[in-house]
Amino acid sequence: MPDYDLIGIGVGPANLSLAAQTDPLPELRTLFLDDKPGFQWHPGLMLPDSQLTVTYFRDLVTLVDPTSKFSFLNFLVQKGRAFRFLEANGLSCSRREFEQYYQWAAAQLSSIRWATRVNSVSVYGDRFQVACDGGEVHTTRNLVVGSGAEPRLPSFAKPYRGKDVLHSSELTRVRPEWKGRRVVVVGAGQSGAEVVNHLLADEHGLPSSLTWTSSKVGFTPLDDSPFTNEWFSSSYARYFHGLAPARRAAVITEQLNAGGDGITDELLGSIYRRLYHLDHVTQAGMRHRLLTSRRAVGLEQDGSEYRLTLYDENHETAEVVPADLVILCTGYHRQSPEYLKPIQSQLELTDSRFEVNADYSVKFDGPAGLKIYAQGFSQAGHGINDSLLSLAAWRSACIVNSVTGHQTYRTDVDDTTVTWQ
Repeated sequence: MPDYDLIGIGVGPANLSLAAQTDPLPELRTLFLDDKPGFQWHPGLMLPDSQLTVTYFRDLVTLVDPTSKFSFLNFLVQKGRAFRFLEANGLSCSRREFEQYYQWAAAQLSSIRWATRVNSVSVYGDRFQVACDGGEVHTTRNLVVGSGAEPRLPSFAKPYRGKDVLHSSELTRVRPEWKGRRVVVVGAGQSGAEVVNHLLADEHGLPSSLTWTSSKVGFTPLDDSPFTNEWFSSSYARYFHGLAPARRAAVITEQLNAGGDGITDELLGSIYRRLYHLDHVTQAGMRHRLLTSRRAVGLEQDGSEYRLTLYDENHETAEVVPADLVILCTGYHRQSPEYLKPIQSQLELTDSRFEVNADYSVKFDGPAGLKIYAQGFSQAGHGINDSLLSLAAWRSACIVNSVTGHQTYRTDVDDTTVTWQ
């Protein structure tokens, strides 16, 4: 039964960062397990024009170890494209190229084992016992949960899920037909805007009509101003964790309403210009309605037609919108994974969410010396930055320092203009 110092379950950007940061540490024996055949990053929503909403300096390692061979800049150099990339992109980067970077890093990490499904985690003496398909069992004193989020689909839509009613995360996998059809896109965050932009891209493949709904008061921009970006600093994450739970919840709501889950200016401008061009220059004939303060509350099917009920928050009325294709850009949710069921009674959970300490360890009533860490499960405890790329390197470094028991990486130096403490 192989024993490790640390086992990570799930290899998305968060645990990939952790694997990269533990790779040069000979004192740590690590293993990372994922049931996918190889690294994939939101494969169902990898659209041609999708861009990162953060700078590529927020990669796997740079903000805690800019000398690491796993940096994005080293990827560009090793691929022989650094000069052309910088001339073409400046500080921006496409999501597709960043996925290539992740895949490049993953290919160099011998600690990652793909196509390995974890069935259960239990406590065996003074170790976690990690049981996988095929009877493979590993033990460790430190477990890192990085299984990622699941698409959130409204309950009223679940019975109709398929090629014509789908979550945005399935778009390029399901590949629905929208040319000449009535399409409704629900949700006006970045994903919703990317879907709409994609639907409008081909002048010869347009829907006959497009309805785009926002539950907010408008199609709001992402606040990318420097003071707001300090919410995505390590100093702020530490400060936020020290607030009372009720205050943390109120602050998160305030931040999201202020544009924390908005759309980049560039993408909003692209969609606005495209709709103007279709309306007045090409006169394409595609009808469109962009509706604000509308909440999707119901869905019914009548033959091949779907009828989506929208509740108008401003007028307190309901409207039924007919559609041939409904794309729900309704976000994601995280919950305690199934494989933790054997020890779930020993985990401190609030509304199925982990209670997470400052070092990203989960509050766990188990044997002394055993620790579970959570990657991307602590928005309630660390702020809106928690599941995003912004602090991936710093978060992983905090976990490394906690596991090693000393400051392997500097995580305490992060100057900000706003005084948080």
